[in-house]
Amino acid sequence: MVLCPLLWSTAGVVTKQLDSAASFEVTFWRSFFTAVSLVVLLPLTRGKHWYKAVPWCSRALWVSSLCWAVMFSAFMIAMVLTSVANVLITLAAGPLLTALVSRLVTGHRLPSRTYYAIGLAAFGIGYMFWSQFSVGKPSDIAGCLIALLVPICGSIMWTNAQIQQMKQLQPSRSSLDLVPSVFLGAILSSITMLPFALPLQATAHDVVWLGFLGLFQLAIPCSLAVICARVLKAAEVSLLALLEIVFGITWAWIFIDEVPTHQVLTGGALVVSALVGNVLLGLKDDQHG
Repeated sequence: MVLCPLLWSTAGVVTKQLDSAASFEVTFWRSFFTAVSLVVLLPLTRGKHWYKAVPWCSRALWVSSLCWAVMFSAFMIAMVLTSVANVLITLAAGPLLTALVSRLVTGHRLPSRTYYAIGLAAFGIGYMFWSQFSVGKPSDIAGCLIALLVPICGSIMWTNAQIQQMKQLQPSRSSLDLVPSVFLGAILSSITMLPFALPLQATAHDVVWLGFLGLFQLAIPCSLAVICARVLKAAEVSLLALLEIVFGITWAWIFIDEVPTHQVLTGGALVVSALVGNVLLGLKDDQHG
């Protein structure tokens, strides 16, 4: 699961390499190449006739697909309307929302360590960007509200995956493979974004980089995240996903000379401490169990 945010975090640095593609077009091409990548990856990992095993009428499959589509699209739309800092602060609500939705829907109690880790991680991210956070203009407010769709949909999706995980443990129930939902979400996102992306202006250089994003920044890590959600609790998946912010800042520092402030370094240390502490305490609990 740590590999997933590592790959997700490449978006910022890669986007800086683009010549002329605008934000809506970036969203379209990224989703399009994600779908194309999965057209190749799904037969390789699930067999030539993988689509025959997909329960196309399953509500859980389409709930997950819609969530992926909204998250693929809302992130970039929010970036158009407001600052990166505002969007990232909004995304920090993900673990808390996931924990609350999971608790309400499944009734499963999370260990205290996870709640403490969520709180510490949220505080760290808030500290990282508080000096840059400003909501006042209508576009800022709209951007933050649209960005809020990402953690909301994420909380629904990870809880949906956890429900399927619980059903899998029942002898009479077969498991539901939600990896195809990433493929469906990418298709829905690309179709929705196409009208806003026209006229397409991406150069061949841009298309190569966007193809990289489709395969390595979305198709592979999103599929891996769905697989990880079969084992990890929903709140833990969402918590580990916050590493995307820390990794993203690191890549920007190394490759495009965006030197982080001491607030960013301190906040990042808090996030990493929360994640490491949660994992170590979890391992300790498993040993005692």
